[in-house]
Amino acid sequence: MNPTDRDEHDGDRPPARRTVLRGAAAGVLGATATASCAPDHAPTARRAAATTPAFHGPHQAGVLTPKQPHAAFVSFDVTAANRAELADLLRTLTARLRSLTGGGAPDPVGISAPPPDSGVLGPDVPADGLTATVGFGASLFDDRYGLASHRPRRLTPMETFPDDALDPAWCHGDLLLQLCADHPDTVLHALRDVARHTRGGMQVRWRIQGFDSPPRPSGTSRNLLGFKDGTANPDVTDPRAMNRLVWIGPGSGEPPWTTGGSYLAIRLIRMLVEFWDRVSVNEQERMFGRRKDTGAPLDGQDEHDVPRYAKDPSGDVIPLDSHIRRADPRTPGSEDTRPLRRGYNYDLGTSANGNLDMGLVFCAFQQDLDRQFRAVQRRLAGEPLTDYISPFGGGYFFLPPGVRDRADWLGSGLLRSG
Repeated sequence: MNPTDRDEHDGDRPPARRTVLRGAAAGVLGATATASCAPDHAPTARRAAATTPAFHGPHQAGVLTPKQPHAAFVSFDVTAANRAELADLLRTLTARLRSLTGGGAPDPVGISAPPPDSGVLGPDVPADGLTATVGFGASLFDDRYGLASHRPRRLTPMETFPDDALDPAWCHGDLLLQLCADHPDTVLHALRDVARHTRGGMQVRWRIQGFDSPPRPSGTSRNLLGFKDGTANPDVTDPRAMNRLVWIGPGSGEPPWTTGGSYLAIRLIRMLVEFWDRVSVNEQERMFGRRKDTGAPLDGQDEHDVPRYAKDPSGDVIPLDSHIRRADPRTPGSEDTRPLRRGYNYDLGTSANGNLDMGLVFCAFQQDLDRQFRAVQRRLAGEPLTDYISPFGGGYFFLPPGVRDRADWLGSGLLRSG
């Protein structure tokens, strides 16, 4: 999708923005939504197909939830006119996401009314493992809604790093929606539903679809350079690690409403696969620091073997400028710089010059953008891999805490602040 595309066929003049949002919220707050089993938090496992991640809880789903095979990342510009309309928008968005992630039959409407659902998933909407994760961009905290004093401390527009080629049309946004599910039609159904019910409150800025390749032959899934991606992730089943690396806790110096939330750095990274495929396997492995077939570090045998940098101080086995050594040097204190990665492959077809346009939607969830993502990016500057990748979009977003119950809504703590 061209991020600048806009719907030019609006037909008759739409009703007032706030009227649309209030009507949508009223129509769904009574809908039945069943959120059952908590997700299986195995570090690298896919989520079991029969599991429906819980919608209510202290944190949003889609962070620790094992990756579903399909995803969409959609950035929006919020067009709500004032703070009251922004609250209406977030209530409506929460109600729709609660209904969609629970599944079930849409509420009946009169024969003269538009259908309550697109129908692309049939008369009964399956939950299909759908998770929805919402983030706020730095621009939401400008002077439109009186929220500047409540902005998360580390939240800024994403800067341009030395090896970036950022396209403004693919960057930033007031609000980010991450949708993940077992099938691509479920993701698209949810996006259409959200767009329908929030029209007049927010407008798409950019959008990209992602897919998670199945493990081949086993272990962590591979990116489109052919290497396993996310092997060294922290253990999501370890609450202490997650509280240290991912979630904002009380007493953090952040605004009180942020407790239970997390920062997301999302990067759209084009991979120059046609050039990469002409590079020898030995050189590819030395750039990554891992074996292409097994995912093991060059000094190990298994994917999850820990690299022994202390025994290789000159980088004779694992080069000093390899990706894994730059990203995680395993020096004192570097353990606390690791974010939680949740990447998806993307394929946008071909570029204007006829090259294959594909790559990675890189998502990093963390407690502190400065201590984690920015620190890692500084270490990666100038690594050999930069000749074969080109970051072109993305942004920083803050994920508010989860929705406690049916009376709560995403961003309620923020909008009720001050």
